[in-house]
Amino acid sequence: MSPQATREQTEVADALLRNAGLTPVAGHVAGATVLVTEGAGTPELASAATRATGVERVVTVPGAQRLTSRLFRPEDTRVTVGGPDGPVVGGDGFVVIAGPCAVETPLQMTTVVNAVADAGATVLRGGAFKPRTSPYSFQGLGVAGLALLAEQRGRTGLPVVTEVVTPDDVERVAEESDMLQIGTRNMQNFALLREAGASGRPVLLKRGMAATIEEWLLAAEYLIHMGNEGVVLCERGIRSYERSTRFTLDLSAVAEAKRLTHLPVIVDPSHSTGQPHLVGPMSLAAAACGADGLLIDVHTNAQAALCDGAQALSGAQFAELMDQLKPVVEAVGRTLTQPRSHHLTQV
Repeated sequence: MSPQATREQTEVADALLRNAGLTPVAGHVAGATVLVTEGAGTPELASAATRATGVERVVTVPGAQRLTSRLFRPEDTRVTVGGPDGPVVGGDGFVVIAGPCAVETPLQMTTVVNAVADAGATVLRGGAFKPRTSPYSFQGLGVAGLALLAEQRGRTGLPVVTEVVTPDDVERVAEESDMLQIGTRNMQNFALLREAGASGRPVLLKRGMAATIEEWLLAAEYLIHMGNEGVVLCERGIRSYERSTRFTLDLSAVAEAKRLTHLPVIVDPSHSTGQPHLVGPMSLAAAACGADGLLIDVHTNAQAALCDGAQALSGAQFAELMDQLKPVVEAVGRTLTQPRSHHLTQV
């Protein structure tokens, strides 16, 4: 519908579709109501809908995708994190998000954040809530972890992304962060997707470890249907029979997702490979194949890390990787996004 369409005009369009045997579901995108149906109907119905007062356009999309499809929006979506002057994921820039897998202590956060900010990261990552495979593994600091993340954001001026694991936590996590992360285990937690979609915060959506590309994009569809256009996809590796890496990093999914959807796609080389010596090569490969950015684990004392220390880069390794990234990013016609000015407390 046109952004200026009245409620009565929307109701008329809705009735037109229902009278043709379709069941439209209303969503909100870019300030306008969108009526989405699972079936396409006939060409005559599409023509009649196009002529209806208040209808801006009718788009017929093959397959299960709707709002995430490039047929619905041909141009690339650009997602700004942390306010109007924050880094933009998508477009010509290449964004690097870095930090520890889990928030542990004030000292740990300060040392790691100093390292990644000095090296040029533009967004800070850190898990306050950690869904783990084993119930005996460290589950995160919870609300106390959110406070430590907020402290680092205030200290550096860099926006923060952190994971949310239950629908009830969305509002609280959104208050303390600039971007919500939906992890691999929650990619199809539809109640969580709906709450995150309605939160008003951009969302980083990781691909499920056993999810197809279509399932991944349909999970993003839930977020956009709730009116959230700030969706960033994250390829983080899928389960396969190969045991030499933690998961199998599917970089072909990056290129295919970029073909199918207008949403930006970033890559997590840390959780996918599970090994520091593979993070660098896979980061360069991700930049070369068209990814819009990276999500990297960094820890300045990985041996003592409470979560996924084995895959984390040291501060020096991360700085070296940032130097290596620049020519690769520029070779594919992009620029490495620079961080806002920040002030750091040395420890």
